[in-house]
Amino acid sequence: MHSRKRFDLMRTPAAAFLHDLVMVPVAWFAALWTRFNFEAIPSAYLDESVLWLPLVMGLQVGAFIYFGLYRGHWRFASMPDLARIIKAVVVGGLATMAIIFMFSRLEGMPRSLFPLYMLLLMFLLGGPRFLYRWFKDRKLYLTKGKRVLIVGAGRGGEMLVRDMFRDPEHSLQPIAFVDDDPRKRGIDIHGVRVAGSCGQIPDLVDELDIDMVIIAMPSASSKQIRYVVELCEEAGVEFRMLPKMADLIAGRVSTGALREVSIEDLLGRDPVKLDLPAIRAGMSGKCILVSGGGGSIGSELCRQVARLGPARLVIVDHSEYNLYRIDYELTRQYPDIEIVSMLCDVTDPSAVDQVFERHRPAVILHAAAYKHVPLLEPQVREAVHNNVIGTRTVADAADRFGSEIFVLVSTDKAVNPANIMGATKRMAEIYCQNLSQHSATRYITVRFGNVLGSAGSVVPLFLEQIRQGGPVTVTHPEITRYFMTIPEASQLILQAGVMGKGGEIYVLDMGQPVKIVYLAEQMIRLSGLEPGSDIEIEFTGLRPGEKLYEELFHEKETLVSTEHSKILLARYRTWDWERLQKLLHDISVACQRYDEDSLRGAMHEFVPELSPTPPAALPSNVIPLDSHKA
Repeated sequence: MHSRKRFDLMRTPAAAFLHDLVMVPVAWFAALWTRFNFEAIPSAYLDESVLWLPLVMGLQVGAFIYFGLYRGHWRFASMPDLARIIKAVVVGGLATMAIIFMFSRLEGMPRSLFPLYMLLLMFLLGGPRFLYRWFKDRKLYLTKGKRVLIVGAGRGGEMLVRDMFRDPEHSLQPIAFVDDDPRKRGIDIHGVRVAGSCGQIPDLVDELDIDMVIIAMPSASSKQIRYVVELCEEAGVEFRMLPKMADLIAGRVSTGALREVSIEDLLGRDPVKLDLPAIRAGMSGKCILVSGGGGSIGSELCRQVARLGPARLVIVDHSEYNLYRIDYELTRQYPDIEIVSMLCDVTDPSAVDQVFERHRPAVILHAAAYKHVPLLEPQVREAVHNNVIGTRTVADAADRFGSEIFVLVSTDKAVNPANIMGATKRMAEIYCQNLSQHSATRYITVRFGNVLGSAGSVVPLFLEQIRQGGPVTVTHPEITRYFMTIPEASQLILQAGVMGKGGEIYVLDMGQPVKIVYLAEQMIRLSGLEPGSDIEIEFTGLRPGEKLYEELFHEKETLVSTEHSKILLARYRTWDWERLQKLLHDISVACQRYDEDSLRGAMHEFVPELSPTPPAALPSNVIPLDSHKA
């Protein structure tokens, strides 16, 4: 540790200044000694030299600072640095000689002292600089790995460079950094210079013969990553990135941790800031039930809840394989938490009652739902039975067994729905909002858009189409969607769950809607291919029930801000409770009879804004994300 600290200090401007300050008297007396042929210096000359030394040092230091000897670093000492040293030494030396001449006519001072002093000082200042550069560069001269440009001269970049130098195979050779922080421009990090800003990546790739760009910005926003990726694509260079901040903090940053840029990196948003104490207080030490716990959102909710230390985590799912997977994962990672995995269909009242009777959950996170729009469009009965009757069954059990909180995971497709799936989710929202007014349980709805990488979503579909050589199918060139990563969605669901008082619809801030064609183009490029030449993009037309754009709230739902910047509150619309109960009874009977005509009629009564005709144009408040503006 001590040797590392000394090594670091050698590269600081203060250390360089101290070195140069010491070299001035060394050169001054060495020149005097040289003048007398390395023999004893007469006392008169020695006393006179000591008398004028403070003036020599003051003038010389002023010249050093004036000519910018400390703007650069020794690691990159070059001919311009040598020229600055020569100018500083000559000006300081001549100024010293002129002042001494004015005051003493150089009495007691040999005339040859000054040129000897200036020559020796040039050597003493320039020699160590170039020797240091040679010492630092020789490691690079001997390596034959890929020449790497590192984006980000922060902690992640510093740890990465250090790991590269420790690699015995030298498979990666750090050549330079780029960073948009002007304070870092030109500094030296472990012997690697910050050569410019991110905008200079294409030029530096060509100038420095770069083979790979590594994005070492663990806390970078998706907008910053998109910008860097586009510059790398423009330069035609391979690129990789470090893991996120959690891995950096854990010390897992190394050349072995490099990964390819994912679509989540490009379309995700800034890290969510959670009120962890409030979430932990609402979840820790309690029995938490997650329905649909084997699905994409449900399984991530289980992971997030397990980290909060519940007394018991009850995972409910009707898919045996999905339930097995999440149970296997969590029981290994959290052996101290009681995890109970139960096969259960949420539409089966007896099975649901058995789960609640046995475990008495305090918090229910209801993520069980059918969600695939085109698949549900001709299957009204299955959609209603699972998404509406299933939600009612679990919600009613929460009321009967005295649960504290029930969180319904909903979707932006429930707003002005144009499809069966969206309509069923809107019906589930209405029931939970109104049930909250007749129960001690707090019923809260959380609404958000598409989740990147979830089962059945567009991302896995595009990946499969790219693997097969294309084409990548997009329904419409103008179609847009909101996107959120699975962990972000799950964390905000938990945050909203502990914020709610009952009856609220929380709308997650989904950021800017993204053109699906942009998503397709970026996924093709991230696969190392070029859209239009290697992989074609084919437009197939809107599918039944599909809209060009999605909305996060209805025009009658006034959005208001909450204490969390990423969560908004929509004012819900009340229903007559008796009418609502009768309508749901009729729907339940129609499901038992498989009467889809009656179900469609009840659905339109429940959700009068349901429209099978997708809007023809984007509303004015939606800003598509064009690839050249990303």
